[in-house]
Amino acid sequence: MAVSNLDTHALFVLGDLRAKLVKLFQSRFVYVAEQSPDGVYMAEIDTESNLVVDDKPRLELKVGDHFRAAVLPSREGGKFELRFRDVKKTVYGLGEYAFVEVPEGHGIVFKEGQGVVLVFAAHEQIQTGLSKVLKAAVGKAAKWRKGELTFRASE
Repeated sequence: MAVSNLDTHALFVLGDLRAKLVKLFQSRFVYVAEQSPDGVYMAEIDTESNLVVDDKPRLELKVGDHFRAAVLPSREGGKFELRFRDVKKTVYGLGEYAFVEVPEGHGIVFKEGQGVVLVFAAHEQIQTGLSKVLKAAVGKAAKWRKGELTFRASE
């Protein structure tokens, strides 16, 4: 029988990560990019037209029907689950995410397997060159060489 728990260390580290994600969604325009060796998918979320719900007691963030992030118990002590479209990423702790900054804004890159998901808060709406901006932000933490991901974590 599997026992799931949320230990204090996971609660502190992953809860802090969730709080930083909540800060990103205080910007008007948030971009989410999913990138793998196969390609990239990008989406813009206008936080004025999508309800942003910060459920602190449940350690969950929900943005409309598009995006959900939550700190959940696991056998390892805790996990951070990120859902966007059909994508579900699970972060277990340090070394699986990186904070990035480019002139157009800042964000967090989450790693799982050979793919990454970027959640990016722009200073203003990106009208042209969206893929260039988001790929530059991802490139601060992740690079693919011969299909293999090299990832520079922040912590």
